Amino acid sequence: MTATEQKAKPVVRVGDRIFSRSTLFAGILILITLAAVAIFLIAQSLPAFVADPAEIKGQPSSFWAYVGPLVFGTVWSSALALLIAVPLSMGVALFITHYAPRRLAQVLGYVIDLLAAVPSVVFGLWGINVLAPAVQPVYSWLVENMGWFPLFAGPVSGTGRTILTVAIVLAVMILPIITALSREIFLQTPKLHEEAALALGATRWEMIRTAVLPFGKPGVISASMLGLGRALGETMAVAMVLSPAVVVNFVLLTSKNPTTIPANIALNFPEAHGVGVNVLIATGLILFVITFIVNFIARAIINSRKEFSGAN
Repeated sequence: MTATEQKAKPVVRVGDRIFSRSTLFAGILILITLAAVAIFLIAQSLPAFVADPAEIKGQPSSFWAYVGPLVFGTVWSSALALLIAVPLSMGVALFITHYAPRRLAQVLGYVIDLLAAVPSVVFGLWGINVLAPAVQPVYSWLVENMGWFPLFAGPVSGTGRTILTVAIVLAVMILPIITALSREIFLQTPKLHEEAALALGATRWEMIRTAVLPFGKPGVISASMLGLGRALGETMAVAMVLSPAVVVNFVLLTSKNPTTIPANIALNFPEAHGVGVNVLIATGLILFVITFIVNFIARAIINSRKEFSGAN
């Protein structure tokens, strides 16, 4: 080896070595923690899968008959929340980044960030004492005038504590997450793309539609999936607002509503014993699997959009 080649060899600093090994340890620790959680859930859930249905609360025909309505309620309420929150979040993020004056945009940004710090129990109290009474007359009007539509069929709830109310509460809870991330993503759109669109005669909305939204689509999907994960795992707000029943029901405005897995665990775990504890842990395992599937699908969608970036 010549003297020139020896000089060209990079010098590995102690700080770089410590940092690289620390990041490697952090990555491995995450995998170990995830594996430990999965092993615990599987080990504690096995008795529930073979348990006598008579030992399960409500005495369903099987464990899957018990968990099916819970899965439906969890996915249904979270999907409704996402359907409400994503358009609002994108609209707020676009307003902050491309329409609002700088001072107003800063104030709105602070408000959105602070909203994310509100505890879920506060949202639950707001849902019970403020939102539910306020929307009950609206629900009555919908049932009277649009009851022919299956989702708005009656009888209407007299308290307003329905699956739609829960979806609105969840939408408000996940809106700050999606908005904050979408805002940062839209701000990263290459200025050359925006200026080129405007120079070609595009209006501001046409510039957003052709330059900003395509660039930010993978990030918005990621933000939406984070919000969906929050909605899937929300416990206290759902348990406080919803009047639950173990049913599969698409109707939005009645008092007979499907409950969610986290709310069911929170409400029944203090009184559970024996196989009942294993059954609740098994429903937690199902929620773990659902969350994994949702994130896997989101990652697949994001990977399919890798060809578009600020460099090409």
